[in-house]
Amino acid sequence: MAYLRGFGCCLPSRVVDNPELGALVGVDPAWILRATGIEQRRYAAPEDTVASLGAKAGADCLQAAGLRAGDVGLLIAASGSGERRFPGPAAAIGRALGMGGVPAIDLPMASAGSLFGMSLAARLSRDYGNVLVVASEIMSRVVRCTPAGRDTAILFGDGAGACLVSAESGFAEIADSLLCSDGEFGGALRLDLDSPVHMEGRTIILQSARKIPRTILELLQRNQLQPANVDTFLMHQANLNLIVRVAQALSVSESRFFRNIARYGNTSSASMLIAATEWRRERGQLAGPVVFAAFGAGLHWGALLAT
Repeated sequence: MAYLRGFGCCLPSRVVDNPELGALVGVDPAWILRATGIEQRRYAAPEDTVASLGAKAGADCLQAAGLRAGDVGLLIAASGSGERRFPGPAAAIGRALGMGGVPAIDLPMASAGSLFGMSLAARLSRDYGNVLVVASEIMSRVVRCTPAGRDTAILFGDGAGACLVSAESGFAEIADSLLCSDGEFGGALRLDLDSPVHMEGRTIILQSARKIPRTILELLQRNQLQPANVDTFLMHQANLNLIVRVAQALSVSESRFFRNIARYGNTSSASMLIAATEWRRERGQLAGPVVFAAFGAGLHWGALLAT
């Protein structure tokens, strides 16, 4: 068995609202809100790195879980916006947390990276005990805040989230997960070397709006559950309109979907864990099953059930 034991996050202090960003990219701030559901996002400070934000989120998570760095047997770090090709941020995060000698694995995956990390942690916890999953992104450095880059600049923000998966105990059991990938549309959302992030928005929305509900339904059905049985859906905060479409496809109220995209924008792989951190602090104990879901570059997507 594997359990969720704690969540944590780190959000940069600089707030960039729609009026400020709209002036840079040449669009009406009200249009940004209508198109995305985003009112503001956070931007990293010049001295921040993917690893430094990730380490702060990891420390926040360990405190919430009541554990020390020495209690962690494995670190998994997901990021699509690392500053270099290799090494990735995992080992640097481990060093900052005082985890010398602890194996650290990089998942160079945007958007769905935290979900894949959680699913892997649930399986690897049988061998490593406590597994710390960190997802950290500085997306503001890979978009163009100009009219030419407006379609991506309006979406993305910076931040980091973390989750502690334990083989021993926690506030919820990870019951099952379902991971999927399809490279046919891999080029629709990508970050090439020395280029800004490229996104074909229509393709991504269409693919995610179809694939996420199907995957959630398959996961629930093989666990003898229906969407109506789920207390909370914790999705990657990509776009409010996508969250609404998934809720409609599952025939459940939008209120079942925890949302903080208005405050932080799309923080790529970090978004689901940032949302989970706020949800946990607001809700406390589980009132019923929780479904995590994410979709992103690759294409990679999936869902995870906690009970």
